[in-house]
Amino acid sequence: MSTFQRFPSQPPAADVTTLKARIGALLPAIGAGAAQRERERQLPHGAIAQLAAAGVYTVRIPVRHGGPGGSVSDVIEVLLSIAAVDSNVAQALRPGLAFVEGLLASTDVNAAAERERWFARLLEGAVIGNAGWELGGANGAIAARLVREGEHFRASGSKFYSTGALFADYVSAVALDEHERPVSFILPRGREGLELLDDFDAMGQRLTASGTTHLHNVRVEADEIRPRTVEEGSRTVVTPFLQLFLGTVLAGIARNALSDASAFAREHARPIKHSSASRSVDDPYVELAVGDIAARAYAAEALVLKAAAAIDRAWASGLAGETVEHAALEVAQAQYLAAELALKAAETLFEVGGASTTGRQHNLDRHWRNARTVANHNPRQWKAAVVGAWHLKGTPPPVSGLF
Repeated sequence: MSTFQRFPSQPPAADVTTLKARIGALLPAIGAGAAQRERERQLPHGAIAQLAAAGVYTVRIPVRHGGPGGSVSDVIEVLLSIAAVDSNVAQALRPGLAFVEGLLASTDVNAAAERERWFARLLEGAVIGNAGWELGGANGAIAARLVREGEHFRASGSKFYSTGALFADYVSAVALDEHERPVSFILPRGREGLELLDDFDAMGQRLTASGTTHLHNVRVEADEIRPRTVEEGSRTVVTPFLQLFLGTVLAGIARNALSDASAFAREHARPIKHSSASRSVDDPYVELAVGDIAARAYAAEALVLKAAAAIDRAWASGLAGETVEHAALEVAQAQYLAAELALKAAETLFEVGGASTTGRQHNLDRHWRNARTVANHNPRQWKAAVVGAWHLKGTPPPVSGLF
């Protein structure tokens, strides 16, 4: 069953302010069930569907295509608010929001037709997932194959990381053709031979539907082959967006840790025996802990919003090479520190109470586990080293997909 059948899509928002308010109205209920969902491994199908129907994937769709015409900064603000109530839900949106950025950035001869087709589907509430990385071989290597069969193709192979695919109406993937070239394609969720598994076993971000996708000789129509949005080895503004997405999820985790720390101190914690306070909220060390978390959440949020502005400047410049490179460097710095800030905020949460903070019913450890899992998408040391090389020698950041 498709997303927009479960939740009929709302008319496209006339402007970004209206869209943000519409999405914001859904967040209290999504946040209220987050800890229990994660504890019981209940995938947030409803949350994703509701957000899609409200227009979460449409923020960047231009006005001429029926969207609100928002900026990257607008996307990051929306994403931050979602991650602050449930980072699993936020992370699951990554393929769809990146898909939109790819459509906007594409210079392929068929890009205009692709935008018309997919913007219309997203405005109807469609959800897009991803069948990405594979196991075995070199990092980034592709073993899946796509072979021609008359007027169509057949895809075979397995993908290990498939963020959001179980929530999706369409699943994008990549395979090698007969000439060993990577080819992107996108399939309807119900296509015969497309098998999606909920077997993601990371310690955090467990509900992002990032499990295995099997392609069992799946039929791929010619019009489901997607144009490449960027030539291999060239820089694209989509990559900084993808990396900033991760940093924003981390910033949202820090804010969520602040919310839970404050609530636990008010509702559950009690002062230690020799405390000078009769209530935990009056204990100076509890106040210190919450203040420390607040500062870290504030800093992480400021970092990702500043980096988002750098990507917006790159767009405003017409994607001039230097501005895209600078955006990549700003995002690398923001991402480097956002991970540190979120991890420390999630750890400091346990200072607002005693052993009771570790109770499974509270599930407060999810913030650290989720932050650690998101941070492990990329090696942080490389982020700092690349920025350092640029400052020292003017060395541009790599075009490996991580900058």
